[in-house]
Amino acid sequence: MENKTFSKSEELSNVDAGLRQYMIKVYNFMAAGLCLTALTAYIIANTSLLGLFFNINPAGQVTGMSGFGWLMFIAPLVMVFAFGWVVNRGTAAQVQALFWGYAAVMGASLTPIFLAYTGASVARVFLITAGMFGGMSIYGYTTKRDLSAMGSFLFMGLIGIIIATIVNFFLKSPGLYYAISFIAILVFTGLTAFDTQRIRQIYSEYDNSEIMTKKAVAGALSLYLDFINMFIYLLQFFGDRR
Repeated sequence: MENKTFSKSEELSNVDAGLRQYMIKVYNFMAAGLCLTALTAYIIANTSLLGLFFNINPAGQVTGMSGFGWLMFIAPLVMVFAFGWVVNRGTAAQVQALFWGYAAVMGASLTPIFLAYTGASVARVFLITAGMFGGMSIYGYTTKRDLSAMGSFLFMGLIGIIIATIVNFFLKSPGLYYAISFIAILVFTGLTAFDTQRIRQIYSEYDNSEIMTKKAVAGALSLYLDFINMFIYLLQFFGDRR
């Protein structure tokens, strides 16, 4: 009886250790992706590469996005759809390569942030986002509550945000703009907890190292997108424009 109890405890301990290592891998991929995105955006905003993405007048002022800039702006959306296909059919190395490529392209598309907002306010909002993200991710990891129902509700909210954003592109209503931003912050804050719990649950479904690496990168992308979107919408409220 004692041997069976010890064996069971040892098995649970191994599962816990494996889960911790898996989650650390997810967070490491996510953090590295964020660093690559920030570095790419900063380099483009502060070097001659800026001219590839934006039209600049003789006075050195940005007057709009270039054709290549619009391509980089749209590319992340296309790459997200491609990511799911590569996770299901590609190798772990291919999934990682697409993730790093996505993070770099996202950095290019977010370059306007460094042009529109002061560096101090960008850093401040980043810290606010990190605090909110960390708190909700810890909640999603530790809670015993099933967040599946909340996930369905948040997904509907996400669809609503996309539709409202398209509508406001034509209406150009400041009130609707801030309402969308506020709701989006709530949605992506909730998605952080939901995605963290889902990533944890995925760990128990696979025992193949190749598949686990692909799932870890896919999980990192989900949390990366939650963080990026939360950061962008928080910037609407707390960012100081130049």
